[in-house]
Amino acid sequence: MRGMTDDMTIGERVAFYRKRRGLSQEVLAGLLGRTADWLRKIEHDRIPLDRLSVIRLLASALDVSLGDLIGEPALMGWTEDSGRHTVPALRAALMDHRQFLPDAHSNEPARLDLLEREVAACWEDYQRSRYSRITNRLPPLITQTQVAVHQQHTGTTSVLHAHRLCASVLHLATTFLTKLGEADLASIAATKGLAAAHASGNELMIGSLYRSVAHALLSIGEHQQSLSLARAAADRIQPGLRDPSPEYLSVYGTLLLVGAVASSRTENRQDAAEFMTEAEDSARRLCGDYNHLWTAFGPTNVAIHRVHTAMELGDVQAAVDLGPRIDTRGLPTERRVRHAIETARAFARWNRIDEALDTLLAAEAQASEQVRYHRLSRGIVREILRRRRPPTRAVELAQRMGVHSAAHPSGT
Repeated sequence: MRGMTDDMTIGERVAFYRKRRGLSQEVLAGLLGRTADWLRKIEHDRIPLDRLSVIRLLASALDVSLGDLIGEPALMGWTEDSGRHTVPALRAALMDHRQFLPDAHSNEPARLDLLEREVAACWEDYQRSRYSRITNRLPPLITQTQVAVHQQHTGTTSVLHAHRLCASVLHLATTFLTKLGEADLASIAATKGLAAAHASGNELMIGSLYRSVAHALLSIGEHQQSLSLARAAADRIQPGLRDPSPEYLSVYGTLLLVGAVASSRTENRQDAAEFMTEAEDSARRLCGDYNHLWTAFGPTNVAIHRVHTAMELGDVQAAVDLGPRIDTRGLPTERRVRHAIETARAFARWNRIDEALDTLLAAEAQASEQVRYHRLSRGIVREILRRRRPPTRAVELAQRMGVHSAAHPSGT
C-alpha cells in the first residue's frame, strides 16, 4: 500500500486510509477521543501531525503500520562511498544464514583484533554521520563477525569476544536502520544482536542491546513495550551501580533516556520526569560528557533529551526556550545534528520558520546525509513547503534532500 501514498502528505494519508476503512471523520475522531473538526484540520494539513504518540493512535485505529502513515523510509542515495548497493545489501547480510553451513568456515580464521578495529571504525563513521560509508562497510562486517563466532571453539574466551563483536555490529545496524526508517530490518538486527549479546555474557553489552531493541520498538510505535523493556533492562544492571565504572553509568543512563522518551510518547509525564531525574543523577556521577561504549552519555545528552521529551509531550515553548541554549560542541556530530533537528522542529511548531531554517541549514553543513535521511528533518521541510509562500532556501533545501510535497512535487 505504501507505494500508492508516497507523494501524499501525512494528513492526506490519514484521509486515504480512513476512506479505505469506510470510516467517517466523526467515527475516527471519536475512536481517538478527538473532535471531527480536529481530524478535518489534520487531513487538510492545517495543523501539524508530528507527535509519534498521536500518529501511533491513528495508525492503530486505522489498522495500518506506523510507517504507512509516516511514509518512510526515504530512498538511500548512491554515492562514491556507498556504491550501488545500499539497504538491500544490509538486508542480504542480515538474512544470510550460510555461516551455519559446514563449508562456510573453510577460509582463514578471523583475526578478532582486526575485526575489533573495523567495528570501532564503523561506529566512528556513524557518530560522524557518514551514512554512505556505513552503508558500504556494514554488510561485510555483519557477515564477518557472524562467521567469526562460528569459527571459535565453544567455551573459550575467543568465542565470547566474537559474540561481543557481533553484538556491537548488530547494535550499530539497528541504530542506523532505525534512523533510515527501515523499522522491520532494524527489528531483525536488534533481535539477532540481543541473542549475540547474551551469548557474550557481557552485562554491559546486554544492556546496550536492550537499548537498541527499545529504540527499535519506539520506531514502530510500540511505546509501552519499549518503556517496559527499558525499565527492566535498567533494573537488570542496577546492582552494578554500587561501585560503577564509567561504562556502567553510561549504559545505565542511556537506558533511562530511552525510558524517558517512551514515557513521553505514552503521555506519562510523571514517569518521563522520573526517568529524566534518574538519568541526570547518573550523568552527575559521571562528572562530564563522555562516549563510553559509543553512548555519548553525560549531562549534555540528558539536556538534549529534555528537549526531545518536551516536544513529545507537546511542551513546545519549553523546547524552544531550552533547545538553542544547549552547547553540544563537545558531543559527536550525530548527537549535535540530532539535537539541531529537534530544535528546528520546535521552532517550526512555534511558527519561527526563519530560525527553523537557520538551524536546519547549519545542521546540513555539519552532516548533510543525516539531515537528508532523518524522518524529522524531512517532515519539517515538508511542513514549510506547504506554506503559501515557502522561502526560496526551503525549496532549495528540499531539492537537495529529495523531499516532495503536493505544492512542490519536484522540489521546485
